[in-house]
Amino acid sequence: MDALLIVDFQYDFTPGGTLAVEEGDQIAEPIQRLAPQFDIVVATRDWHPRDHASFESQGGPWPVHCVAGSRGAQLHHALNEVDIDFVVDVGLERDDEGYSGFENSNLAEGLHERGVGRIAVCGLATDYCVRASAIDACHQGFEVVVVEDAIRPVEVEPGDGQRAIDLMIKAGATVATSEQLLTTVRR
Repeated sequence: MDALLIVDFQYDFTPGGTLAVEEGDQIAEPIQRLAPQFDIVVATRDWHPRDHASFESQGGPWPVHCVAGSRGAQLHHALNEVDIDFVVDVGLERDDEGYSGFENSNLAEGLHERGVGRIAVCGLATDYCVRASAIDACHQGFEVVVVEDAIRPVEVEPGDGQRAIDLMIKAGATVATSEQLLTTVRR
């Protein structure tokens, strides 16, 4: 069985958010087309305490983002049209890195219990949370497909997005467009 994993499609990572990914909202359309074709749809959320170690105010590299319960931490409204089976919150503890949906969460167990063998990964941002989640999914024994038209990078350094894709492929993932993926979804 296949699952769609939507990584961190939250307000703070889309235009107008505190850590906006350029064109981050553009992933909505392919996700909305893909989701109904999957029996299992899972979303991850950054869900940080106010003093999370990744925040600049705490000596980290990022502006304050996705504080638990804030509007910025909520899933993007485009997902209101998507039937999500469960949501996994990550980065809950001050020192959790929180990049991977599998870090200190029940994501792997939830997918294995449902008989998932292959995961299509999409979301934000390619070079951080998508990369970490896809690589961890490979390490957890899942077949992983990264949906290239349903991801966007932060690009702190030019080329970070492509380097992340290369690392995901090196870990065992494949890359496909949403159209290519639609022809191969296993229920």
